Amino acid sequence: MATLLYRLGRFSFRARGRIAAAWLVLLALLGLGAVTLMSPTSDEFSMPGTESQQALDDLGRQFPEASGATGTIVVAAPEGSALEPAGLAPVVREAADVDGVIAVMDPFEAGAVSPDGRYALIQLQFDRGADEITDAQRSAYEAVGADVDDLRVEHGGEIMGGEVEVGSTEALGVLVAAVVLVITFGSLVAAGMTLLNALIGVAIGMAGLYSLTSVIDLTSTAPILALMLGLAVGIDYSLFITSRYRQYLADGIDPEEAAGRATGTAGSAVVFAGATVVIALAGLSVVGIPFLTLMGLAAAGTVAIAVLVALTLLPAFLSFAGPKILPRKQRATGGTAPATEGFGFTWGRLVTGKLRLPILILAAAGLLALTLPAQNMRLALPDAGTAAAGSPAREAYDLTAEGFGEGFNGRLIAVVNGADPQSTGAAAEEAAGVIMATDGILAVTPPQFNAEGTTALLTVIPEAGPTDTATEDAVHAIRDQVDGIQGADIALTGVTALGIDVSEKLADAMPVYLILVVGLSILLLMLVFRSVLVPLKAALGFLLTVGATFGITVAIFQEGHLAGLVGVDVPGPLVSFLPILLIGILFGLAMDYEVFLVSRMREDFVHGADPQAATVSGMGHNARVVTAAALIMTSVFGGFVFMDDPIIKSIGFALAIGVVIDAFVVRMALVPAVMSLLGRAAWWLPGPVDKALPDLDIEGEKLNRRLAAEQRSEETVPA
Repeated sequence: MATLLYRLGRFSFRARGRIAAAWLVLLALLGLGAVTLMSPTSDEFSMPGTESQQALDDLGRQFPEASGATGTIVVAAPEGSALEPAGLAPVVREAADVDGVIAVMDPFEAGAVSPDGRYALIQLQFDRGADEITDAQRSAYEAVGADVDDLRVEHGGEIMGGEVEVGSTEALGVLVAAVVLVITFGSLVAAGMTLLNALIGVAIGMAGLYSLTSVIDLTSTAPILALMLGLAVGIDYSLFITSRYRQYLADGIDPEEAAGRATGTAGSAVVFAGATVVIALAGLSVVGIPFLTLMGLAAAGTVAIAVLVALTLLPAFLSFAGPKILPRKQRATGGTAPATEGFGFTWGRLVTGKLRLPILILAAAGLLALTLPAQNMRLALPDAGTAAAGSPAREAYDLTAEGFGEGFNGRLIAVVNGADPQSTGAAAEEAAGVIMATDGILAVTPPQFNAEGTTALLTVIPEAGPTDTATEDAVHAIRDQVDGIQGADIALTGVTALGIDVSEKLADAMPVYLILVVGLSILLLMLVFRSVLVPLKAALGFLLTVGATFGITVAIFQEGHLAGLVGVDVPGPLVSFLPILLIGILFGLAMDYEVFLVSRMREDFVHGADPQAATVSGMGHNARVVTAAALIMTSVFGGFVFMDDPIIKSIGFALAIGVVIDAFVVRMALVPAVMSLLGRAAWWLPGPVDKALPDLDIEGEKLNRRLAAEQRSEETVPA
């Protein structure tokens, strides 16, 4: 592979104009496609195979007028006064005039007025799902009651879901990344070129993704995740190749040859690192959850494009940059630089010397301690109670809880399907009694029937909020108790029930996915490093990273410790797909750092260095680059922490913390300490296994031998 990439790097360097033009044309075409074909994303979470999803599907067929999105307008009178029917009537009429509304329930007729008469809930039924609601409809809905004096009117419900917008806070992460690149390279040209290369790659990936939204349904989180990962890995992969290119120039190698060698060596590691991220993200499809599969594939596609751009467009940019890729002082000496030992060598000797055992024990014990809060981790889909403070959905949620209690924000729907109106009605009445007698249930409304009378809906109000454990217990209890009712099929659904089903299915899938990812990491690293113990060490380090990341995220987002520092005003369960998503992404990123550090250790060991010297050399030559890469990833992910959306905020935070832990504690401290303790045993591989495994030549050992042989051959040719 290194030889193939070597040739690709040299070709791209020579054909810089054609390569750059090809990528820019592709960007223009995909950008045009995104502008003309882009469709809105949605916040719909489907879950095939669960009771709640099956009930929703049946509802769409048998009771279509009740299967559309719902809206809830919360009205409150001034403190000390009560609402009057005449004062509320204009709001009800205005709500009925909103385009797409097919039914409005007057709160005085429906009994949706608080006991003190101060609060009321106006329920709206739309003729289509939430993902089909237009911006004009949503704006008209939010304008209902705006002209009513002396009343507070807030708008909530399913219709309030919208797209997540990327704001200026994320640009701060890119700015920090630019500063890190300038410090690392000592050259504005090198830093700017590396950043531009990554931005072009992520722009192509995002344009392609948005072009596909006309034919696939993406959640609003999927493009943000793709952007987050595309930026981070795009900058890092370009950084790795550019750093190796500069090293070759400093050794006096011709620029075109240096570009080829950098692409063949560092580029091989980039291909492997990118492949691990892509495989881990695409592997999310094994969970069997459509929205999670699309999120993984969208991010995987963006990462794959980042790899291709780094391997082709970057060498072309290196050709355009010329000697300006080097710092000014180095250009003055003709491009060469004296060999100096930086902090990486000092740190390598420290963590592989007498302090290696204390460092190993303290780091491992510290990470295990940070893992402890993870044992209390709870998962749920986010509700409006965790939305940004001051947002319409959050205001409606809080006002509803204030006037009626938390349970009114977590309504459940019992769907009763019978063969005829008589059996359906009898089963609905029996179900209402059974549900009302269940612990944790506050109220059950009278059944609503479809035109044929064969399907009935019961609205169930729990006592606790939608993500409370008491509501989850009540859902399971109701399902167990209505299972014995004769004459009809009864299923529990609604946003709250669907969220519970999603969380449970993801929680069940997480151990299987973790085993799959860990097993994959051992196999891939065995292929790369021709070793048994190095992959096992890497897998154990990855588990420490994941555990500590889970623990810190739970402590802040769920338990509320230091939550104000990241803008979390209401702690709650983690978003249900965060852990499994985090496992997949961190696996790929952890393998990045593992490959870039340990490949140099193996390269020196294969060329005759003793294990201790090889370990120090690997740290010395790559610690600076890995440090810069980790800081860049942390800053990019950290920029998303300042977004209002709770899902993106938690994902950005967890990824940023995970990168810090894995890069600086696991890979930069635990890995060299363990490698030093293992000595030659670190590179042991049984003979039969060695013969059976293909040689991927990630570090370019075969390429270096071939180039050396060609050079010797040229030197012996007579003039």
